[in-house]
Amino acid sequence: MKHWLSLLLVAVLVAAVVPVVGCSESETIKIGALFDVTGPNSPLGTPEKQVVEMMETQINDAGGINGVPIEVIVYDTEGKEDSCVSLATRLIEQDGVVAIIGPSSTGESLAVIDTVDKAQIPMVSCAADERITIPVGDSIWVFKTPQTTYMAVQEIYSYIQDQGITKIAIMTDTKGFGAGGKKDLEDEASNYGLTIVSNQSYDNEETTNWDPFISKIENSGAEAVVCWGTNPGPALIAKALDGTGIPFFGSHGIANTKFIEVAGDAAEGVIFPVGKMLVADQLPDSDPQKAVLLQLKSDYEALYGEGTCNTFAGHAYDALKMVQMAVEEVAPDKETLTEELKDRKAFAAKIRTEIENIEGFAGTGGVFNMSPDDHCGLSKGCMVVVKIVNGEWVWLQD
Repeated sequence: MKHWLSLLLVAVLVAAVVPVVGCSESETIKIGALFDVTGPNSPLGTPEKQVVEMMETQINDAGGINGVPIEVIVYDTEGKEDSCVSLATRLIEQDGVVAIIGPSSTGESLAVIDTVDKAQIPMVSCAADERITIPVGDSIWVFKTPQTTYMAVQEIYSYIQDQGITKIAIMTDTKGFGAGGKKDLEDEASNYGLTIVSNQSYDNEETTNWDPFISKIENSGAEAVVCWGTNPGPALIAKALDGTGIPFFGSHGIANTKFIEVAGDAAEGVIFPVGKMLVADQLPDSDPQKAVLLQLKSDYEALYGEGTCNTFAGHAYDALKMVQMAVEEVAPDKETLTEELKDRKAFAAKIRTEIENIEGFAGTGGVFNMSPDDHCGLSKGCMVVVKIVNGEWVWLQD
């Protein structure tokens, strides 16, 4: 009896230390994700985190990628550039990822480029500024999914011009997204017959007194205000401007319910350029993005609640989908994929090449056509202009 128990104990101990066949660490596709979940851009980072966790479950429930499970390792950057760099290094050197999704913001994305370049790991940013990928020659390892700031400026300036407005005030955040917007707003104004009569910047985390800003705008003779930043700044500016009679135009950085919640009644009538996610149900059936947008909206809101899916969730969806597509191209079957995982660096390089070759991918941000010269892959027509009416987004069709 004692002999039998001894054998049983040995069997249990062996079972405890021997990995389950097919589930070893070497047979898992590790993908890193850097999102601002608790920092100033948490309205962006939270849905980004939630959507990749949802997709991880969906992909693995369907058998993984060609029979191999994925593991999405998500780190909260707290919106800090130095933390983002440290966490990117951790993903690469300790976790052994083959690609990185994110970061959430322009500043973080720019800060981490050198890290992924040196490691030769592809990164698909969820931030907008074109400096992240232009010129491509500065970093062949970096891609992005959001529409560029330049595209958004063109969209809103075109609309403002059509309203007969000629004099504008601009308000821009001092951080990366706002700084990039400031340059494009300044450079493009004259092309749309616009004169900037007031040009001010604010700190999204520190500015609390908006009265001096509003006073300068009122004294400038501006017929409209264009604000470039992510919340809470734009929402607070809209509230401060409310009652002056000067219309407020925003950027695609306010494309979530947080702006409406913080701005309150001042959100009514606000107009801004954005991808099509917010008005997916208003699109014609012929739009190649409609089915993708509605499916993501349905899946996401089934988990996180009605009305929660937004543009930022879409950016992370597109990023992970691109990595998935690239892996499938590199390794079309389990045997090949298992072999590729033995040399992570070579595998990562092949993933980068396949992301660069993506064509005709109808994602949430538009129809992506990547190339060696274009690591965003979007073109005119991927954005729409929307207006907030009774707390809802309404597409202002041409």
